[in-house]
Amino acid sequence: MKFTRRTVQTAAALALLGTFAATPAFAQDKPKVALVMKSLANEFFRTMEDGAKAHQKANSGKYTLVTNGIKDETDTAAQIKMVEQMVAQKVNALVIAPADSKALVPVVKAAIDKGILVVNIDNRLDAAALKEKNIQVPFVGPDNRAGAKLVGDYLAKSLKSGDKVGIIEGVSTTFNAQQRTLGYQDAMKAAGINVAGVQSGQWEIDKGNTVAAGMMRENPDLKALLAGNDSMALGAVAAVKAAGKAGKVQVVGYDNIGAIKPMLADGRVLATADQFADKQAVFGIETALKAIADKKSQADMPAEIKTDVVLVTKDSKK
Repeated sequence: MKFTRRTVQTAAALALLGTFAATPAFAQDKPKVALVMKSLANEFFRTMEDGAKAHQKANSGKYTLVTNGIKDETDTAAQIKMVEQMVAQKVNALVIAPADSKALVPVVKAAIDKGILVVNIDNRLDAAALKEKNIQVPFVGPDNRAGAKLVGDYLAKSLKSGDKVGIIEGVSTTFNAQQRTLGYQDAMKAAGINVAGVQSGQWEIDKGNTVAAGMMRENPDLKALLAGNDSMALGAVAAVKAAGKAGKVQVVGYDNIGAIKPMLADGRVLATADQFADKQAVFGIETALKAIADKKSQADMPAEIKTDVVLVTKDSKK
C-alpha cells in the first residue's frame, strides 16, 4: 500500500475519532448517584453527607456522586424540586431521605418511570402511598421504634410509676417521627409512666425549645422530656435551664450528634440513640450500586434492609 499525506491524515483522524468515541462509553460505565437529604442545618444530615462524600472519594473509579439538601426540615416543595433536578441530570440512582413520607411519593414515581433506581433512607416513605402508585422502594435504615424504646427504657430506670413526661415529636407527617414517638410511648407504658402530651418540635432546636418550655409551664410536675431527635433535645436542655429545672427534668434525644456528647457527659442529656449517620447514606448508595451492577429493576429490589441502632449514654464507649 502506498502511503500518501492524505492517507496518514485520515488514519490519524480515525484514530482520534476512536479515542473520543470510546470516552463516553467509559463514562457511561460509571453510574451517577444522587443523594437528596433533609435539612443540612441539622448536624445529622451534614454527617450523613460527609460520610457519603468520603465513600465516593474512596470509590471514585466506581461511581460519581451529586448531593443536595433543603434548608429546613419542612421545605417539602424545595426537596421535590431537587429530585426533579436530579432526574433532569439523568442520574442512574437516587438515594433519598424524604422530608415528608407521602408528599415525595409522586416525584419518586416520576423518577422510577424515567428508569432511575430509587432507594429510601432515614425516613420511610408511606407504604399506602407507594402501593397507590404501584411502586416498591427499598427502605435502608434502622427500626426507629425499637431505637426510641431503647432510649425510653433507659430513661424509665430513673423515673417511677406515675411520673409525668412529655414527648417532643419531629415533623408529624414523617414516618420516623411517628415511629420514635411510638417507641417512647411503648417504653413509658411498660413502666407505668404517664405521657402528659405529644407536640411537634419539627426536628428543630428553636421549635423544640418552645415546645419544651410550654410543656413545663403546663405541667409543673413534669419529670422528663423525650425528644425525637438531638436537635430538639438541645432546645429542650436550654428550656430546662431557663426554667431553673436543671437536674429536675431529664432530657433524652435520638441521633447521637456531636453537639449532644458533652451534654451526655455532664448529665444534661441522659441518653440518645445512634443510628450511624456517617453510614446511613453509604448503606443506601451501596444498595443502589449493587442493584445497578446486578442489572436489577426497581421491582426486583428488596423491600427493606435493616441497619443498626444502639443506645448511647455517658457510660457508652463511643
